[in-house]
Amino acid sequence: MEKNQENLRVLRHSASHIMAQAVQSLFPQAKLAIGPATDTGFYYDFDLTDGYAFTQDDLVKIEDKIKEILKQTLTFEKYEVKDVDAKIAEFKSQGEIYKAELLEEHRNDNPTLYLTKDKDGNVLFNDLCAGPHLPSTSYMKANAIKLLKVAGAYWRGNEKNKMLQRIYATAFWNKEDLADYLNFLEEAEKRDHRKLGTQLDLFSVREEIGGGLVLWHPNLYTVREEIENYWRSEHRKRGYVIVQTPQLAKSKLWEISGHIDHYKENMFFIQKDNEDDEQYIVKPMNCPFHILIYQSQRHSYRSLPLRMAELGTVYRREKSGALSGLTRVQGFTQDDAHIFCTPEQLVDEINAIIDFVADTMKIFKMDFEVELSTRPESYVGDLKNWELAEAGLKEAMDKRGMQYEINEGDGAFYGPKIDFKVKDALGRTWQCATIQLDFNLPERFNIKYQDKDGQMKTPVMLHRVIFGSMERFHGILIEHYAGAFPAWIAPTQVAIVPISTDKHMDYAEELYKKMRNLGIRVLLDDRSESMNYKIRENLQDKKVPYVCVVGDKEIEANSVAVRKRGVGQIGVLTVDEFIEKLQKEIETKGNEEIQKENQ
Repeated sequence: MEKNQENLRVLRHSASHIMAQAVQSLFPQAKLAIGPATDTGFYYDFDLTDGYAFTQDDLVKIEDKIKEILKQTLTFEKYEVKDVDAKIAEFKSQGEIYKAELLEEHRNDNPTLYLTKDKDGNVLFNDLCAGPHLPSTSYMKANAIKLLKVAGAYWRGNEKNKMLQRIYATAFWNKEDLADYLNFLEEAEKRDHRKLGTQLDLFSVREEIGGGLVLWHPNLYTVREEIENYWRSEHRKRGYVIVQTPQLAKSKLWEISGHIDHYKENMFFIQKDNEDDEQYIVKPMNCPFHILIYQSQRHSYRSLPLRMAELGTVYRREKSGALSGLTRVQGFTQDDAHIFCTPEQLVDEINAIIDFVADTMKIFKMDFEVELSTRPESYVGDLKNWELAEAGLKEAMDKRGMQYEINEGDGAFYGPKIDFKVKDALGRTWQCATIQLDFNLPERFNIKYQDKDGQMKTPVMLHRVIFGSMERFHGILIEHYAGAFPAWIAPTQVAIVPISTDKHMDYAEELYKKMRNLGIRVLLDDRSESMNYKIRENLQDKKVPYVCVVGDKEIEANSVAVRKRGVGQIGVLTVDEFIEKLQKEIETKGNEEIQKENQ
């Protein structure tokens, strides 16, 4: 069988049935919920009705049972459910209440079971499932299946439902591919931004404040400050105006925008003292505020495009179980922008945004994939405008020769969109930048411009982010760099280590003051620890890009002995040579192409 990604999902889906069979063999009280394949493996949700919780030892036992099952050659057979009511009754009699609920829901969808049979035709396991599955277990190798962990999962993802136990696992065609994946997971674990956040003192989330509300510690805020400085500078270079808007507004604004109708469950409402008070809502989006700024002046086609940007903090209600470090939060800052333009300007504006995304991700050495999401079943606006918008997005990308996937029907209700999925150092993809066309808000707020023919027309509105959520992007960056930030954004760029705190401190302090006065983020390590310990801790544990060691020889030659993170000793440089080298690296953001352009 061809081993492409689609067939890998078939393998994993089949493995999920074998795992469920093993679980029910060992734990007869286990009731089945769902067990789909995923991009990286599979999982299955179980209800152990007696309250027993799976342990790590249980996972080992289940793996052993899987090996035992796979010693046989079992077949997977599709079976169409003819009498749905009878099958629902059978599921209920077996206590399989989750399967009964799913079958009831899909009774009109030609539901099917998949039966696992032995060589004599005996049914050893059956599951309500649409498939597809492998013809038989002969394609599966026991040493290429691995159970990874157990986690809680609410039935249907609803916290009002019962908490089930989810076993996460993976499967590959051979043990070599499995070993590679387990090594990948080990590296991902080392890079986990939540773990590094504590180790490097980057951020915290405290219960006293609330889930998904981040405290930025000085180290990570330094990274953010440098990225924000880049953001502001680049926006001004590219013709944007930068604004700031309030953190809350009257509910009337959100009624006009339509958010109360379409987004209410994700919004935070400020409690009123009495019925006569006006209702206020904490800002979930920046866009209505930008439209009000647009409305504050009269516009003609000559004043467009108007590109308006804001580092705007918004708040969106999330389920507590979905919150995770920096990558899933309730309060976050979007590097938001809204572009108001004429239809004739649309393609050029989209191309300019794509350039902005490409130039920015190049700095972080990140490639990206692109997806175009088209009109969903439920949408607002005129069909002709949708067709023109989708054509405009395609035209912009086609002219550049960009490769992109089309997600039919996955656009926002108010317009089609382009999503950019950046690849980190481990090859994982993260959705960050996006471009969205909007037919909803311009009409709701009745914004206009005067065209060259004197008529008042509605401008095209583009929503756009480059980083997306600043919180999420910094979580991605921590993992991308494994906490070892490049010099231009590193919290500490240089650590100065005197060989002797008695003999060499005066010179070390002079260097420290000189670098600090030049804007270099420098640390003077005057602890009484050994020199080698301080070098190792700064380079490896604190992940400082450069350590400058100073002793008698360096004092005599007005120099520093330089060690670089990940490289080791790079030699002795005069103080001015080192500072010039570091400043150039900071200025060019460590990008060799930029450095060559500036030479």
